[in-house]
Amino acid sequence: MQRSVLTPEGLTARFLGTSSLLLSDGDTTLLCDGFVTRPGLLRVLLGRIGPDRALVRDAIERSDVRSLAAVFCAHTHYDHALDAPVWCLETGADLVGSESTANVGRGVGVPESSLRVVRGGDVLTYGQFELTFLDSVHSPGDHYPGTVDQPLVPPTRARAWKTGTAFSVHVSHPRGSVLLHASANHRPGMLADRQADVIYLGVGMLGKQSPEFVRTYWDGVVGATGARRVFLVHWDDFFTSLDRPLRPMRSFADRFDTTMDQLLPLASRDGVDVVLPIAWKPTDPLAGLM
Repeated sequence: MQRSVLTPEGLTARFLGTSSLLLSDGDTTLLCDGFVTRPGLLRVLLGRIGPDRALVRDAIERSDVRSLAAVFCAHTHYDHALDAPVWCLETGADLVGSESTANVGRGVGVPESSLRVVRGGDVLTYGQFELTFLDSVHSPGDHYPGTVDQPLVPPTRARAWKTGTAFSVHVSHPRGSVLLHASANHRPGMLADRQADVIYLGVGMLGKQSPEFVRTYWDGVVGATGARRVFLVHWDDFFTSLDRPLRPMRSFADRFDTTMDQLLPLASRDGVDVVLPIAWKPTDPLAGLM
């Protein structure tokens, strides 16, 4: 297993923790989720939460984002969608996702002209990037199922950010293809005939699942696409500030050691690179593959 990948030469990716990822080809920049506020556990359980605009501005500066075309949300839980509307307000980017995502945006004041509601199978193009939104499913144990049916105005309880539609997003570019698959689950056959060079693979709660579940998940996502490199995402403790080094989720919530014990033999079997991304570090996810 690698800790990072080579200095960027083609596409550039910056991991921002959880399943948040900036992807750029130098002309067009896209953002998945953009969750950087990361409120603490007690506040999430007992208080009200909302986006911290100053932290989003700091993330924009730290990531050297000069322009942003779109922010798309894998689903609408707060650890995916809390900050997404603020990135859009700060940069003028489109906010892309389900109707639930649009209602999260409306609650923070994103104009209707910047909201792009998509459904499974929809394709959007930004610059040379082609994004295909695929219906997926949340990992087992969804605490906040349902949809956001009216503008969500923060601060409010974490449970208000309901799941909405869970998407897996296939990103095609002349330099290669990337699958952003944030939740550790899948619909059987959802990736039939869908090739990807690289996958950002959600592993949150995978350490609590059976070995059979893990094998089926790996085969249904990594095996189905023929990916040669997998970046693990949604493994880190998102109750901890991004000012600190990333660490795995605490053992009462997940077992990252168990996840790795099950995934690495599967990766070795299939000849797939497994990478643990470093927060903020720009890398080329396709380096050495093309």
